[in-house]
Amino acid sequence: MPGKKIAVIGAGVSGLGAIKSCLEEGLEPVCFERSNDIGGLWRYEEKTEGGRPSIYRSATSNTSKEMSAFSDYPFPGHFPNYMHHSKIMEYLRMYAAHFHLTKYIRFLSKVCSVRKCSDFSHTGQWDIVVETEGKQEFYIFDGIMVCSGLYTNPVLPLQSFPGIKKFKGEYIHSWEYKSPEKFQGKKILVVGIGNSGVDLAIELSHIAAQVFLSTRRGAWIWNRVWDHGMPMDVALFTRFNTILNKCYPSFLINRWTENKLNTRFSHDVYGLQPKHRFLSHQATISDDLPNHIISGKVMMKPNVREFAKTSATFEDGTEEDVDTVIFATGYTASFSFLENDSTILDSQCSMFKFIFPPQLERPTLAFIGILQPVGATIPTSELQSRWVARVFKGLAKLPSVNDMMIDIRKKRKKQEKKFLNNPRDTRRVSYVEYMDEIASEIGVKPNLFSLLQDPKLAKEVFFGPCTPFQYRLQGPGRWAGAREAILTQRERIIRPLRTRILAANQPLSVPLWLKGVCAALLFVLTLIIIKK
Repeated sequence: MPGKKIAVIGAGVSGLGAIKSCLEEGLEPVCFERSNDIGGLWRYEEKTEGGRPSIYRSATSNTSKEMSAFSDYPFPGHFPNYMHHSKIMEYLRMYAAHFHLTKYIRFLSKVCSVRKCSDFSHTGQWDIVVETEGKQEFYIFDGIMVCSGLYTNPVLPLQSFPGIKKFKGEYIHSWEYKSPEKFQGKKILVVGIGNSGVDLAIELSHIAAQVFLSTRRGAWIWNRVWDHGMPMDVALFTRFNTILNKCYPSFLINRWTENKLNTRFSHDVYGLQPKHRFLSHQATISDDLPNHIISGKVMMKPNVREFAKTSATFEDGTEEDVDTVIFATGYTASFSFLENDSTILDSQCSMFKFIFPPQLERPTLAFIGILQPVGATIPTSELQSRWVARVFKGLAKLPSVNDMMIDIRKKRKKQEKKFLNNPRDTRRVSYVEYMDEIASEIGVKPNLFSLLQDPKLAKEVFFGPCTPFQYRLQGPGRWAGAREAILTQRERIIRPLRTRILAANQPLSVPLWLKGVCAALLFVLTLIIIKK
């Protein structure tokens, strides 16, 4: 019997994982990509056609390679831990070639319309209109995986900035920024303190006369390089830490984290102190911002009150001459190809586990990678796709509409209580908890008790970083190389750093066997607590 035909919209990191997941379950994917190549957001081009996600020339990942890999295809050991976009593209090409994914992609094909077939309640099928080389083509698919991402509709809130129309200088959205050369010697105002805003402020400060960084609410600044020089997510995103976090109330976690970040530099003194607690809003990742503030290259400013022809006045009453304004003010999710039907998406874009619209008569539409994980996107999207493929295949079932809505309301209420009233925060999830939640739906969440027969592996799974390979140890889609990938992940972390080998005079340390005994005891005690 031929497999069900599945349309995958977009050939970025989420789309590639979706194609692979469909093939694993015997489905027949056809991926429609509006550009002429794979990579989506991570493919840099000097000039970007309208609507395609865009990055700047110096963009580097904020998540490390071991935490960012596809679950059955580790990054090469010699790749740096935090990668320039060119390295990520190299990896994506390797992945696509290894699993022969490109032949399922139709490039220069823009999806114009996705509508339910007239007999949708019975078949669950969709009518799709695709524009290729100026001609419209019509298709019918058994399922749709929307993998176009969150970065296609930039927000430029000019109405929030009085006087901007009188401003004689240039103003752009960060989406349009590519490289710093044309800003040489200018006085630049960057509005927004997310990752992009901070990256651009730092890069521009090397060649600008002055860079001002404006923020409404401030931000907590993480650093990529954590204790002992390890990547931040490798050090923090572990099963052991996740259990500890559940044992402590939020105010204690906030206090510990804020004290930790303020030990590096005082957020108050540096003009970054946010109005919110650490857990209440997405933090910003930057190793360089405090260095550029202390050297005067970047000057922190509050929110803009109004613009004049050649200057900006801020809410503290100060005024600065400005030549250029860059609005790093984010994006909104946009699915213009979907039919205007509230039975698909309501005004709040309610989705079961951020994937399935609950009101559809048939679960044949899924959104991949539109949440905001506190962690890497590639493995999160891939695990979503693995679950979706099994639902499409009929190997997994969703709860009733009522039960899905209960789950959605429960999560939304929890998010509203925990986070600020920000659209990004409504889609924010804890990486390990969310991965385990989706993995449980598939049956691939690591069973720590069964792993006890392999103590070395169990120790690394529990105390080590929660890398994607853990979700290939057991259950559907099991990969024979998962164990080795987990046990060698620390070697791949250290390898690109050891480019200058030092003499073997090592300081005295706790014996390795004693470390192992202590770790094993702590592991057993934790399992006892979990079982109780």
